[in-house]
Amino acid sequence: MASEAISAKEGGIACVCEMPNTNPPCTTVDAFVDKVKRAAGISDCDIRFFFGVTEAEHLEELKDLWVNHPELKARCSGVKLYLDHSTGNQKVDGGIVEEIFITCKELGIPLIAHCESPEINESAETFLRGKAEDSVIDSDVSLHSLMRPAASEAESIAYAINLVQKHGTPFHVAHLSTAQGIGLVKTAKEDGLPVTCEVSPHHLFLSIEDYKTLGTLGKMNPPLRSKQDQQALWKGIEDGIVDCIATDHAPHTLKEKSAEPPMSAPSGVPGVETMLPLLLTAASGKWEDKKITIDQIQKLCFENPNRIFNLGRSAEETIDVDIDATWTIHASKLHSQCDWTPFEGWEVVGKVML
Repeated sequence: MASEAISAKEGGIACVCEMPNTNPPCTTVDAFVDKVKRAAGISDCDIRFFFGVTEAEHLEELKDLWVNHPELKARCSGVKLYLDHSTGNQKVDGGIVEEIFITCKELGIPLIAHCESPEINESAETFLRGKAEDSVIDSDVSLHSLMRPAASEAESIAYAINLVQKHGTPFHVAHLSTAQGIGLVKTAKEDGLPVTCEVSPHHLFLSIEDYKTLGTLGKMNPPLRSKQDQQALWKGIEDGIVDCIATDHAPHTLKEKSAEPPMSAPSGVPGVETMLPLLLTAASGKWEDKKITIDQIQKLCFENPNRIFNLGRSAEETIDVDIDATWTIHASKLHSQCDWTPFEGWEVVGKVML
C-alpha cells in the first residue's frame, strides 16, 4: 500500500479504490478492518476499499459492515463482483448474484463487476486446446485474447443489465473493453437504466498488436482487444457513453510476469502513475486517433467516480501539473515496486509537480 500510494501521488491521483482480490481476500468484516488499519498510517493517498462477495456468507458480512459499522462503511467504495475468474480467483457463486443486486439496491451500495462469461471463456479455451497441443497453446500468450473473446464480455454485461432492469440496481461495468460492451451500455442508458461504465488506459492505448513486443507484460483480464474495439472505446468517450477512466492497477512483479510457460503468468498491468500523462498526451493532440479534452479528463477521472462511488472528495482540491513538460516513461523512474510498465519508452507530456 505504501509504495503504490506514492506511485498514485506521483501520478496525480489523490484517492484510490482498491479491489478485494488480495491475499487474503476482502470478503469479511475482519479482513476489511485489517485493510483499514494497514492504510491508517499512509498519507500519500486516500485509500478506499471494495468489498468482495463470492458466496452467501460474504453477503451477510457485507450487510453487517454496511448496517452496523458506519466508520467502515465510510471507507467502503462498494461491492466488486467477478462474474468469471480473474486474478485472485474470486468468481462469485452464480446462485447468489441476483440476491447481491437486490441487497445493493435496498441498502444503496455501489455495485461494480468484472464482466466476463465463464461459459464462453471455457468454451473458447476448450476449442483452442482441441486445435493444438497444450504446450503450443501455453507458450503463445497472444492466445489469451482468443480464450476470453469479446463475446464473453458482451454476454456478461447483457446478463447484468437484465438484472438492473429487473431490480433497478445502479450498476457499474468495470474496465469495459469491447465495441459490443459500449453498444450495450449505450442502449441501457437510452432506456433510462442506472448503468455506468469505465474504460482503462491499457485498453485505450494498447491492442492485440502489442503482444509481439510486450509478451506476458500485455496479459490482463479482460485481455487486449482489436484496434476496432480500441477505437470504439475512444468513440464511447466522445459520445459520453463512458463515465470513468480507471487504471485497474495490478502491479505484479517482473518475476511473476516472467513465468513459464508464458500463459501461466498472472493477468494485470500497473497503471496508476502513467494514466494522467497518457491522457494529457492524447489531449495535446499528439495522437490523432485518440482524442480527449482536459475537461473530459476532469470529468472522467474525478467528477464521475466521485459521484458514482460516493467518495466525498472535495472539488476544491487541485493538482499542480505542468501540461507542457515532455518526458519519457521509464519504469526505473516510476515508484511502484513492480519495476515495469507496458508503456516503457513512450514519450508523453504533462508532469505532476509535487
